[in-house]
Order: sequence, then C-alpha cells, then structure tokens
Amino acid sequence: MSIDERSTLVFATGIGRIKEEKPKAERPQGDGVVRIQLKRMGGGKMLSVVTGVPLDEEPLKDLARALKQKCGVGGSVKDFNIEIQGDKRNILKAELEKKGYSVKLSGG
Repeated sequence: MSIDERSTLVFATGIGRIKEEKPKAERPQGDGVVRIQLKRMGGGKMLSVVTGVPLDEEPLKDLARALKQKCGVGGSVKDFNIEIQGDKRNILKAELEKKGYSVKLSGG
C-alpha cells in the first residue's frame, strides 16, 4: 500500500480546505416491530431506547421530538434509535400504538 492510497487531501492553495463527502447512513431493515428496551447507564440512570421505527432521518427526529414532549424529558436520536431519558416505556408504548406501530417491550 503506497502513501498515495492512504493519504487524503485536506488543503489546497487557491481552493482552501477540502471536505470529504461522508457516506449517508442507511436505515437498518427491521421486521416491522418497534421495540422499546430499558438501558441502565452509569450512576443509576435509566434510558428508554426505541428501535426498529421504519422512518428516515428527518421524520424520525420529528417523532423523537413529539415523544420527548409527551414524556416531559430529554433525549436524542442516535444510529436510527430514539433514546429517551428515564423509564418511560409505558408512555412510549401507548404513544407509538396510537400512531399505528406494532410495539413490543423487550430486554430488562
């Protein structure tokens, strides 16, 4: 493997900083069932993780925003998973079923 194959161009005189195009992340294919699991974090904190929602990135962020508002807590979207702070599995299950998803509680 030569040095040309391992290196990338970062800056060129006259052009300036060169940014590489990052590959767009693809949504993993699921089985059509939305799963909600409880994840235990450090310090005794809990996290409710919603996986398997068949939405692309922007609609998924909108759904996460609505779920966070309904639960009254914070959270985020990471790797096409919605993370909601606290043990809010029952609230999340009810809301997702209202929106027409098939929901299962999984894990601990």
